[in-house]
Amino acid sequence: MKSVELIASKRNELGSKSSASLRKENKIPGVLYGGKENIHFIADVLPFEKIINSAEVMFIDLKIDSTTSKALIKEVQFHPVTDHIAHIDLQEVHSDKPVTIGIPVKAKGSSKGVLAGGKLIQKLRKVNIKALPSKVPECIEIDITEMGIGQSVKVGELKLDGVEFLDAPNSVVLSVKVTRAAAPVETAAAPATTAAPAAAAKAAPAAKK
Repeated sequence: MKSVELIASKRNELGSKSSASLRKENKIPGVLYGGKENIHFIADVLPFEKIINSAEVMFIDLKIDSTTSKALIKEVQFHPVTDHIAHIDLQEVHSDKPVTIGIPVKAKGSSKGVLAGGKLIQKLRKVNIKALPSKVPECIEIDITEMGIGQSVKVGELKLDGVEFLDAPNSVVLSVKVTRAAAPVETAAAPATTAAPAAAAKAAPAAKK
């Protein structure tokens, strides 16, 4: 999974008045957890807005003074009226410790069922995984080429080296449903089945060590 570098500075003055002043300057307060001590920092809000609004999931290389820490977004607090970012918490990532994160799911190929008039339904836009940082993929690709009408792919069928899938095994990720256009052809079809194991997961490039 790719990383983006963000530059911040240590925050010495704490409190709500200080936070309000920062926001007027288009900056936000935050805390980096997971190190020897929690670090309070100040950063420009725009780079964080871009990350939060992006469909991609990425690591953050947070540079504070001369130290760079790899982290993930832990929690974001928004202003109740303006909906602007009010505060952000980051969790430091260590190369030898697994992380838990939601990864986007992407369908790859043209489904036989869709070509026959069915409709592809994506139940899960993200799946939750646990893996070492070097094993975290940018996305989970599922080959749907052989999926026919009435077939589905469940979390329990997803296999990826070094990755543990945390969602319920019977949770449906993708399925091909019958439509009115396909119904006359499929009325005598067998009951719904899951897709073949070959339609399991494929990872986009993982993060470089």
